[in-house]
Amino acid sequence: MPSVLFVCTANQYRSPVAAAYFNMLLQDQQCEQDWLVGSAGTWTISQQALPSEVVQHGLSLGVNIEGYRTQVVSDYLLESYDLILVMERGHKEAIGIEFPAARERVHLLSEMVDSVPFDIPDPNSSADQGYRILREMCNLVQRGFPRIKQLAEELSRRRL
Repeated sequence: MPSVLFVCTANQYRSPVAAAYFNMLLQDQQCEQDWLVGSAGTWTISQQALPSEVVQHGLSLGVNIEGYRTQVVSDYLLESYDLILVMERGHKEAIGIEFPAARERVHLLSEMVDSVPFDIPDPNSSADQGYRILREMCNLVQRGFPRIKQLAEELSRRRL
């Protein structure tokens, strides 16, 4: 089963929305196989509820993340996923240093579109721009969907 883990800092904005949006795209494409799609944070506390504005932004983007609880990146979690997509270069570097076994499977989400690496800003640092940032991130997920799907499937086959 191919799998994708989306990672951000607090696991309260970007990664849960990206995971839910990717899941929605998989359902829209009526993929023939089951997928495991999740999200986590590099610097978070597990089991926190998402801020209400994030849930509202998600609904505005067509995804329901109500009831989602945060989880922290761990060796076990990373080992459970084929492809790990991060929002910032710092996430990629931190995971590569702390979890070297996962290093080759970690990519910036932005690299999935046009192969141009850039950081997706944290809406926590600019709450008034939260919806815009999430909308642009979902646009990246949609534009990068074919490449994300293909890469996750390839990595899944290699890990068998």
